[in-house]
Amino acid sequence: MLPRNSWRRALRAATVAAALFAATATPLTAAHAATAPTSGWNDYSCKPSAAHPRPVVLVHGTFGNSVDNWLVLAPYLVKRGYCVFSLDYGQLPGVPLFNGLGPIAKSAEQLDAFVDKVRGATGVAKVDLVGHSQGGMMPRYYLKFLGGAAEVNALVGIAPDNHGTTLSGLTELLPYFPGVEPLLTLATPGLADQIAGSDFVTKLNAGGDTVPGVHYTVIATKYDEVVTPYRTQFLDGPDVRNVVVQDLCPVDLSEHVTIGTVDLVAYHEVANALDPAHATRTDCFN
Repeated sequence: MLPRNSWRRALRAATVAAALFAATATPLTAAHAATAPTSGWNDYSCKPSAAHPRPVVLVHGTFGNSVDNWLVLAPYLVKRGYCVFSLDYGQLPGVPLFNGLGPIAKSAEQLDAFVDKVRGATGVAKVDLVGHSQGGMMPRYYLKFLGGAAEVNALVGIAPDNHGTTLSGLTELLPYFPGVEPLLTLATPGLADQIAGSDFVTKLNAGGDTVPGVHYTVIATKYDEVVTPYRTQFLDGPDVRNVVVQDLCPVDLSEHVTIGTVDLVAYHEVANALDPAHATRTDCFN
């Protein structure tokens, strides 16, 4: 079980985020509609607008899926005029709903195929990727080894385990996903690949964290109890921005799960990373 203080932080963060979302979410006005895409989340008839010419592909975390991880962020981005898509990856045979458990190199191949599908449907050369936890780290394999750098403009990682974590850190996720704990008795290569010092993590980071031509943003919380120390999430490279949400909003109490699922402070930084030419100041009320 999570320590009592971690549960309190998670609950308070969710409450603050919900209040912020209610206060800042606005309906799509006629003026916005003129530049908005024709449709929204996972609708392949959506055509990117001139204001937001690249579709956004959302990449869920370990134990997540293409819907539950993005119930707040996907509508948040759609309301701002983006074509938004999400995929499921890393499925294990006979295990429904809880994904991101298969070999991460294979998951990166699934992402590659999905990006090709989105690019074909929308007619664009490049997409932007936003991922939570494993979903912020796994795309780096696609960028580095599968030709993704030619197909991706930006990668935004929310609490990504870029340099691995401990198995005990990964098991901190279990209380958030009832029924998942028995899965640890099965073969879960997606967990093993994320352990600090694993062959996968070593290969991923050999020769440098980044590849040329891709803009990287990492958004972290100092209260992360899964990827620790939280600064191991940061990347080194010439086109990297590493952000701690508490530097922007000191009262943000999000931990590993809530920063990716409900944190409006983090989401404002996502929006800034996707459209840096029109970035605005992030604080507790954005």
